[in-house]
Amino acid sequence: MVFSTLIFLFAYLPLVLGIYYLLPLRWRNVFLFLVSLFFYGWGEPVYIVLMLVTITVNYIGGILVDRYRDEPRKAKLILTINTVISLGFLVFFKYADLFIGSVNAIFGTRFALLGLELPIGISFYTFQTMSYPIDVYRGDGRVQRNFCSFGAFVTLFPQLIAGPIVRYKDIDDQLVDREHSLAKFASGVERFVLGLAKKVLLANGIGSLWDACAASLSELTVLGAWMGAVAFAFQIYFDFSGYSDMAIGLGRMLGFEFLENFNYPYISKSITEFWRRWHMSLGTWFRDYVYIPLGGNRKGLGRQILNLLVVWALTGFWHGASWTYLLWGLYYALFLIIEKLFLLKKLEKLPVLGHIYTLVVVLFGWVLFQLNTVEVVGTFYKAMLGVGAKLSCATDFFYLRSYLAVLIACAVCSTPLPHRLFDKLPEGTRRVLSPLLMVTALIICTAKLTNDTYNPFLYFIF
Repeated sequence: MVFSTLIFLFAYLPLVLGIYYLLPLRWRNVFLFLVSLFFYGWGEPVYIVLMLVTITVNYIGGILVDRYRDEPRKAKLILTINTVISLGFLVFFKYADLFIGSVNAIFGTRFALLGLELPIGISFYTFQTMSYPIDVYRGDGRVQRNFCSFGAFVTLFPQLIAGPIVRYKDIDDQLVDREHSLAKFASGVERFVLGLAKKVLLANGIGSLWDACAASLSELTVLGAWMGAVAFAFQIYFDFSGYSDMAIGLGRMLGFEFLENFNYPYISKSITEFWRRWHMSLGTWFRDYVYIPLGGNRKGLGRQILNLLVVWALTGFWHGASWTYLLWGLYYALFLIIEKLFLLKKLEKLPVLGHIYTLVVVLFGWVLFQLNTVEVVGTFYKAMLGVGAKLSCATDFFYLRSYLAVLIACAVCSTPLPHRLFDKLPEGTRRVLSPLLMVTALIICTAKLTNDTYNPFLYFIF
C-alpha cells in the first residue's frame, strides 16, 4: 500500500492531470473512464469485467426506463429487473459465504464455501450505478446516452474505492459541462492535502493504539478498553473523512463538485444528529431510495419504526458480510427509535448530557462494528464496564504517555475549532500561510509514507 500510494501521488496523479488538461473538452470524459478503469484494474484486473457488466446493465436500464416513461408498468418492470441484477452481483460476491456458512451451522450441512475475493469498492459503486435508472425513472436526472460519460460517472477514480457515494442526479449536469479554473484546482489541492494529512498523520498515528489494545483482550483493563475504543473512533473518522476529503479535492481538480460526506460528527448531541453528520452520502442514499419509498414517517408511528428497523438492518449489512454488522445496524436503530419516541426532546434541553450520551453510545457502537464475533465484543464490553477487569495497569499508562499528543490532536481536529481559528486570521495572512501549511503537510506525509508500513484504508473492505 505504501508503494502504491507514493506511485499514485507522484506518478499516476500528475500524469493523469497533465493529459486531462491537454485534451479537448469532448475527450475528457472518455479519458477519465479509461484511466479510472486502469486505476481499478491495477489491483483487481479480473473484476474490471464485473464493473463493465454492471455499468452496461445500468446504462441500458436507464435508456429503457426513459424509453418507456409513458408506460409506467414497463418502466417499473425494467427498473425492478435492473435493481435485482445490480443487487444480485453485490449479494453473490459479498454475502454468499455468510449465507452458506449460516445454513451449514443451522442445518448441519457441509456445503463448500465459495471463497470469493470481495471486489474492492463494490458496495459503493453498486449504489452509485443503481441511483442512475432510479433517478431517470423519477425524472430527477436526464438519461445519459453517452456510454463513456456514464462509465466515467461510475468509475471516477477519486471516489471509486471508498466513496463518498456520488448519485447520478448530483453530477448529471457536470458530466456535460463543468467548471475548470485555477481557483477551483487550487482549492482541490488544498482539500486533497488536508485529507491526506488526516489519513497519514492522525488515522495512522492513532490506529496502532487500537491494534495494541484489541490484541490483548485477555489482559484488557477498564482504562485500556476505553482508550482503545476512543482510539478506534478517531482512527475510523480520520481514515474515512480523510479519504472523503481527498476524493472531494481530486474531484475539484477535475472540475467536479462532490457533496460533503462528514460534518464533525463527534460534536453531536444525539444519535439522530450524529447520523446526519456521519457518512452523509450513505445516509441520504438510504433515506431517498429506501426509507421514503417504504413510507418514511407518513404512515403512522408503527410503520415508521418498522421502516427504521429495515433501513438500519440494511445499513449494517451494507458494511459487511457478518452478523455483527447486522447487530450494529439494529443497535443504532434502537437508539434512533428511542430518541424518536421521547428522548430527543429531553436531550435538546440538556446539550452537555446529550453530548456525553452520544459519545458513549458511539464508542460502544464502534467496538461492535470493528470486532469480529459476539464473544469478542462481549469480552471487550465487560472490560469497558469493569466486569472482571482491573481498572488499569502499567502498560496502559505507557500507551497513554506515548499517544497523548496524537490523542489531543485528534480530539481538537475532530471539532470545527482549527477551521474557525484559521478563518479568524487576516486574509493576507491566510493567503500566505495556507500554501505553506499544505507544502509542509505534503512533505511530512510523504516522509511518513516512505518510512512507515502501517497504512490501512479501513473502508476499502466495503
